[in-house]
Amino acid sequence: MGYSPCRFSELSAIIDRNGSRLDRKGRPREAGRGANVSYYLVHTTYPILFIAVLARQLCLPIPAVLFLLSGGALAGSGKLSYTGIVVAAVLGCVLADLVWFEAGRLRGKRVLRLLCALAPDPSRCIRNSKATFAKKGVRALVVAKFIPGLDGICPPLAGMMGASHVDFIFYDAVGSALWAGAYITGGFLFATELDKVVRYTSVFANVLILTLGVPLLILFTWKLIQLVRMIKLILPLQITPEELKARLDSGEAIGIVDLLRFEDDPHGVAVIPGAVRLDPLQMRRKKRISMPDGLDLVLYCGSKNCFVSARVAAAMRKHGIVRIRVLTGGLAAWRALQFPLSLESLDPEAEMARLGIEVFPPWHSIRS
Repeated sequence: MGYSPCRFSELSAIIDRNGSRLDRKGRPREAGRGANVSYYLVHTTYPILFIAVLARQLCLPIPAVLFLLSGGALAGSGKLSYTGIVVAAVLGCVLADLVWFEAGRLRGKRVLRLLCALAPDPSRCIRNSKATFAKKGVRALVVAKFIPGLDGICPPLAGMMGASHVDFIFYDAVGSALWAGAYITGGFLFATELDKVVRYTSVFANVLILTLGVPLLILFTWKLIQLVRMIKLILPLQITPEELKARLDSGEAIGIVDLLRFEDDPHGVAVIPGAVRLDPLQMRRKKRISMPDGLDLVLYCGSKNCFVSARVAAAMRKHGIVRIRVLTGGLAAWRALQFPLSLESLDPEAEMARLGIEVFPPWHSIRS
């Protein structure tokens, strides 16, 4: 069901010169609260509201807010029950959030990586979200839906941190009722003026699309081009775990950089022997990186399909460093082959000095 402003603009065609409101057949429309609401709103039902909110909470591109506003307008005209709309919305929210809750309980880190993958600094996204949730606990769910970013990551965080199902459902239901109630109440209060509100909103939306939407589209296109470039970059630079192990066993001098960016707590996480653990965001921001001729630098991250290594490799190539390799499959592939691991990463300054690598400004290590 679409909620295009042009649907509301149909009202202008059924208003006569004297200001009396007529239906499509020219008959006077029923006066009273909500009589001004577009006819198609009567097709909004409790199941549709439930499905719209459920889909929205599952990160599907469904305009649930417009459905809630329309439901509120229908409640204002007496066609739907205000309580029924709130209940349908809360059920949709809680059911979808339970899916994320269970996903976080079963696959915590993978879910967090997925949700924060597009953030400029994914590791900081995870750390900040976990810090916020640690302070407020499961009660953060009451206000999470009003805070961009926190809404999506709180349910899996609650599952990951061992919140009980009873506490989660209770606080999530309270937060869902507040969030849905705000939009439903707005539609209820402005039912008689909804067409005007939508017309003004349409004008504002067009301006907003021109001022923000076009630049965002350009930015998205540029990011997509960068992603394609990184994919093309990483393919010829890959080195298999078997090849890396063979070169290490032969005693060849080779630098190995651990980029476990998505690990919220790197302490105690094993590394490939001879690797140094560095923050990839800091590496991409280095003003100068110089390496001896003939020295290869191998980058790897934790997951099999990780673009962090490619992003760092692209940044280092801008410094003129071309002998960079990316470990195929990351640490997961190395571990799957049961190759040796070490619980201690090397000191970055000492290892870089041994290999003759210079960086400016110096970085701070994340020791395991």
